[in-house]
Formats: sequence, structure tokens, C-alpha cells
Amino acid sequence: MTTHLDILIIGGGISGLLAARELHLAGRHVTIMDKAKPGLESSWAGGGILLPIYPWRQATAISALASASLKKYPGLSAELLAATGIDPEWYDCGMLICKNPDYEQAIQWCQDYGVEYHPAPQQLTQPFNSTCQQPLWLPGIAQARNPRLLKSLHAYLVKAGVTFIDNAAINKIGIANRQVETVTTAEQTYSVKQLVISAGAWTTNLMQDLLPDWPLDLQIQPVRGQMLLFDATPTTLPYMVLDGDQYLIPRRDGKILAGSTVEQAGFEKITTTAAKDLLYQFATELLPALKNHPVCAHWAGLRPGSPQGIPSIGLHPDIDNLSINAGHFRNGLVMGPASARLLADLILQRPPEIDPTPYSLTRAIAP
Repeated sequence: MTTHLDILIIGGGISGLLAARELHLAGRHVTIMDKAKPGLESSWAGGGILLPIYPWRQATAISALASASLKKYPGLSAELLAATGIDPEWYDCGMLICKNPDYEQAIQWCQDYGVEYHPAPQQLTQPFNSTCQQPLWLPGIAQARNPRLLKSLHAYLVKAGVTFIDNAAINKIGIANRQVETVTTAEQTYSVKQLVISAGAWTTNLMQDLLPDWPLDLQIQPVRGQMLLFDATPTTLPYMVLDGDQYLIPRRDGKILAGSTVEQAGFEKITTTAAKDLLYQFATELLPALKNHPVCAHWAGLRPGSPQGIPSIGLHPDIDNLSINAGHFRNGLVMGPASARLLADLILQRPPEIDPTPYSLTRAIAP
């Protein structure tokens, strides 16, 4: 028996969930299919800082999506909370950046994108054991608590009538006349009008396995990151702090995340003692008060790494009803709302809010 679907999204991470919301709001009927349960991979595992790490050192394409998304998050979070009763914990606690050797470039970026900034006063840097270099205080930078954002978004979509197909292994994608016609799992065959692949770190492998005759130059590969969680109290740290390549993130309940590693480890989503020791040493040296609080969790996730961290968002050059939204590397939450809007604009043939050119899909060159 074949089930007929309007829009099928493969992948239930933040990118797939936000794309489903955009398409639902446009009046389309959306189904999300995932190899496990939605929201359990990189989107769940990250820290939730709603700013790229040192955005002035990143490609302009990242800043375009990030700045547009930051404007959307307060309203999105309020909408999700009102609809579901589940608080995504959008929290504009601010961020201290301890070392800014490229201070003038940082200031210029803040001015270009309308981000409030100040030279960090001594009372903000005083708790930290860091050799600060032109420290910068960004009071408006917020965070979202990844697991709760995903739980709230999932509940919102279920309530809105979006269908979820969990624990589904895809065996075949049928193509004819430049169209995806069917998607087949072990249990069932689905006919689709529009297919979106948003499978995070697994996107390249999925495309190679299921669509070998239509190769794309995605270059999305897994990059492992590990995090620690300290069982601290709300008075331990009131704002986020970035020191070098690592950071501390205080949640509203006082727990503090320390992250993160960047490891080329393939699809091995495991924690290691070496990473735990590294993160613990960083966290307790930077904020000695953390020595008084136990580590209550240690986990790993697989980010969808991509060249320069620029995601692939767009329509397939050879398959008319197939599109991709993947490869956001460390910034899936940061770029998520604007990425979803761009994808929906392209699928629905609306004038895009953001220039799609930097994210467009290109054919792979034969070896």
C-alpha cells in the first residue's frame, strides 16, 4: 500500500523541525521522517549560544543567516511557550568574550549587524582566571536550552497536525522524469510531492547511498563535539563567557555547560576521558568556583561539518522536487529560523528574504 504525502522532510533535528513549521504556516501538509526519534542528535547536544563563535571571523553567509535568526528567536520562543506550555528557555543573559585580538573587526561586525557591545567592565571579568585581551561585553546575546527548545517545537508541530514517522530506515528513493516519486522504508512506500533532506551529519552518506546517480558537492561530514554539565547554583555564573575556543553557558536553573571539543572521529558518537579531563580543566581554571560543584553529565554529539561552516540550502539542480537544508556545523540553532525561511521561500517560489546564492547546491565533479 502506498501512502501519499505532500511534503516529506527526512531528518527531525532543529533544521527539519523549523522547516516543517515554516511550510505548515504556509498551508502545506508536512511529514517528518527520522531514523530514530526527532531531536536527539546534534541539535540536542549543542550548547545553544545564539551567536556564532567569533562571528567576525566567519563567512558573511553565516552572519546573514545568524543575524536574521536572532531577530526571530524572541517571538518564536514566546509562540512555542504559549502554544505548548513548554519553555524553550530563550534567555538573553549576555556574553563576555575575554580575548579579542581583532577588536576593531569585532566592533565593526557588531555595528554592521546591529549588535549592542561595550568594553567589558572589570566587575564582569573579575571572577575569571583569564589573561583578558580587550574583553568585549555583548549584553543582548541570548541562548536557548536545546533539549527544551526541541521538545517545545516537536509538541507545537504535533498539535499543528504535522505527522512524525520515527525509527524509519529508508531503503530506496524512486526518481523518474526529474522528480522524486517514492520513498520506501522497510515497512511502507510513500509517494511525495516534495522531498526535503535535512539529515545533519548523515546527509552526504544518505545522498550517496540512495541517490548515487545524482551526486552533489555537499562535503558534509561528522565532527564530534563533547560537553560537560556542572550541577551549579544560579548565583555561580549569571552570563555566558567565551575564552579562547571554549565557553561556559549558565542555564536558568544554575547548571553550567562547559564546551566543547572539535574532533574528526567519523560517526563514533562516544565520550572520552581525555575530552572530559580537558573540559574540566578549562572550566575549573577559568571559573575556580566550579571546583565546588560536581559534574552531573558528559555527552557527545556529531555536528554536520561543512566547508567554512556554510550550510547547503536549496533546490537540487537535477531533481525538481528535491531540496536540501543541512551542513550548519556548529550553528544549527543560530542559523535555524532563517535557514528554514529561506528553504520555504525557495520551495514555495516566494521572493527570498535572504540571497540564496551562497547556499545553493552544485553538482559533484566526477573523479
